[in-house]
Amino acid sequence: MSGEKPKRATLPPVQENIDKLEKAINVGNFYGAQQMYKSISARYVSAQRYSEALDLLHSGACLQLKHGQVTCGAELAVLFVETLVKGKIPFDEDILDRVRKIYKMFPQIPVPSNLGDDDDVQELTEALGAAKTRVEGCSSFLRAAIKWSAEFGAPRNGDPQLHVMLAEYIYSESPELDMARVSYHFVRGNNPKKFASTLVNFMGKCYPGEDDIVIARAVLMYLSMGNLRDANYLMDELKRQVTSQELDFPQSDLVQFITFLLQTHFDAAGWKE
Repeated sequence: MSGEKPKRATLPPVQENIDKLEKAINVGNFYGAQQMYKSISARYVSAQRYSEALDLLHSGACLQLKHGQVTCGAELAVLFVETLVKGKIPFDEDILDRVRKIYKMFPQIPVPSNLGDDDDVQELTEALGAAKTRVEGCSSFLRAAIKWSAEFGAPRNGDPQLHVMLAEYIYSESPELDMARVSYHFVRGNNPKKFASTLVNFMGKCYPGEDDIVIARAVLMYLSMGNLRDANYLMDELKRQVTSQELDFPQSDLVQFITFLLQTHFDAAGWKE
């Protein structure tokens, strides 16, 4: 008896469950649907029907997020990635597109900046709490996806596009911005132009004297990874964007040091592109 295969006939085609749970979501039964997504997907996983489990979890994550149920949606999104790992699903563009679709469903809501009476303070407090929930949920999902991608076919640091997604979301949604964390993911990404735009945007918001630190950290992070090409591209792109926006590029001893450091690396490597 111990050698019997899982009974696959006891599970219906997954689309039946997707349709049933979508109806529950659409009438507002978010919690009940959430429990069903988790229990039914676990049955498909137990039967080693990973593709169907993934379809169910993907649908559930997108629907919950579409309806603003960030905690529920993020939980199903993480389960989606965990199922990729359990099924040993290799990294490819199709799966990346599905991850990207879930990512795009996470809400992006500006935090109110104007404070007035007590009602406004209460509104701001609630908005900050909601923003923190969004960032934690999306970060948990994308960190898991990055780890999965590194283990199943992407570069050893994880897929660069996933790093860019995470950097963008942290920057746009975090109520307490951590540029070190944002930079960590951008330098492991593949879009230094977007990183430059983010840094220029931040330079317009940060305290005086912080902008040169942000630039230096970004360049040094690239160099620590041996990525001289993007370190140089970032510096050139920063100068281009600052000039085009008629802003002042920081002129400090630290920036001069970084400029000389890049030139030294350039001469040593004979880098030309």
